[in-house]
Amino acid sequence: MFSRSFMTICSLALLFTGNVFAETRVTYKSAKSTSSYYQMAVQIAEAMKAGSDGSIIVTVEESQGSVQNVMEVKARGGDYVFTTPPVLVRLAQGGKAMFKDKSDPKFDEIRALFPIPSLTMHFVMSNKSGVTDFSGMEGKTILLGKGSFGAKEGAKYIKLFGLEGKVELADAELSNAVSALKNGQIDGFVTAGSFPAPNVIEAAASVGVTVLSLSDDAIAKTKRTKLVIPADTYAGQSSDIVTTSLPVVAYTTTQMDDKTAYELTKTYWEQKKKMGAGAAWWDGVNEGLMANITGKIHTGAAIFYDEIGVSLTDAQR
Repeated sequence: MFSRSFMTICSLALLFTGNVFAETRVTYKSAKSTSSYYQMAVQIAEAMKAGSDGSIIVTVEESQGSVQNVMEVKARGGDYVFTTPPVLVRLAQGGKAMFKDKSDPKFDEIRALFPIPSLTMHFVMSNKSGVTDFSGMEGKTILLGKGSFGAKEGAKYIKLFGLEGKVELADAELSNAVSALKNGQIDGFVTAGSFPAPNVIEAAASVGVTVLSLSDDAIAKTKRTKLVIPADTYAGQSSDIVTTSLPVVAYTTTQMDDKTAYELTKTYWEQKKKMGAGAAWWDGVNEGLMANITGKIHTGAAIFYDEIGVSLTDAQR
């Protein structure tokens, strides 16, 4: 029986046999231009160019959301890379929820490349409020914001943990959260985004806050993925923060050739540390997030993971 390392060498030899093209162009569709995920896309584009000495050129496209990104698989080719939570890929491939009656054979061709920062839930309470756990939120004024994943998820948790009708929800935009906290208009706010979150950094430094942790039982009730924000990520946070997250992954399809998928994945991981020097949210990405990829990984990307010794499950191959 051939060893995996031998098979990897053979795969690499086949992968790079033939002409090497001077330039590879890729379209990367992420999120709205005002979001942190669009900023990440720009950083990835810059990192790909720098890490490949200009041989990989990534064009960033604005998106209205993850569902749109998945739907566009129908009309895109082998140069298409997009971001979305793995759960949406699973729903698309099963023709469920928002993809009901919208099935397409191309959904089955979706393949993962690499994880990017997860949407991480933050329940942020001012130190003045005295709140250190979810039960303490009763009688307090909380800002959820409107329409975002964090707002919807926050409302879900308030109901799930028996706080519906027991907290006062502030009618304001999330962009006003820190100033409202400073002025004492609210006791806390809920936000979701990659960590460290800029608004939580500001609140922790200027007001003093406690970011609430969830128990394992509470996390199980949410049916979300557990995530640990390391101690000292935010000012005054001397212990790890245990919370929930919605994983986000960069995908392409089987139409992308193995060489391009390999080079994109390799360059991403090699440049991640440099990206982290410019934006701390990249420091929250590590090989542990690979377990959040529930579907298949592109063959070219899998070759790279085999090369560096990252174990993939049978379901990911």
